[in-house]
Amino acid sequence: MRVVLMGPPGAGKGTQASRLVETFGMTHLSSGDIFRAEKASGSDLGQKLADYMTRGELVPDEIVVEMMAKAITNVDGGLLLDGFPRTVAQAEALDKTLEQADAPLDAVVVITADDEAIVDRITGRRSCPKCGKGFHVKFMPSEKGGYCDACDGEIELTQRGDDKEETVRQRLSAYKAQTEPVIDYYRKSDDVEVVEVDGMQSPEAVTKDMVAALEKLQG
Repeated sequence: MRVVLMGPPGAGKGTQASRLVETFGMTHLSSGDIFRAEKASGSDLGQKLADYMTRGELVPDEIVVEMMAKAITNVDGGLLLDGFPRTVAQAEALDKTLEQADAPLDAVVVITADDEAIVDRITGRRSCPKCGKGFHVKFMPSEKGGYCDACDGEIELTQRGDDKEETVRQRLSAYKAQTEPVIDYYRKSDDVEVVEVDGMQSPEAVTKDMVAALEKLQG
């Protein structure tokens, strides 16, 4: 089975991706991981990527597609794509790559979530700079208040810069602007099933709904 997983930042895609991979025996391809690996490899493609990132520019679709196509064609069997495609041009290129490999996409799973709930989830995250333990001011607070209870309350918890409210709202706006046209593109396809799952449920319920929908597609 070949699936694209989509969802706004903070919707729990990482957790759900791991569970889908385990359940269906798929290979998980995260665009972020592939970007970092290609950049670190020192390849010509990785150097092009590094140049754009150094200048703070968006990586052109053709470079993104080239990297992802390279990774996809090395996979034999089930596939879970996370973070790709982000644009309609990338989706069209993905279709061509999979068609050439005679391995078309089966489904696009979209985890939906309320914007304000997402902001609440992300802005409340905290972590210990010493031991790395994660907390949440509302859902999983430290017993030591703003300090790490795993470090006996001696280390003050910190918030990542991209977890600030303004940044989170910018990320949500970018996700909607980029992703809604992609989802519409797949909705118009006769060959790909778009499955929407309510991400406001518990993680276990989200997993249950996703697995049930994909098993139904498998027949």
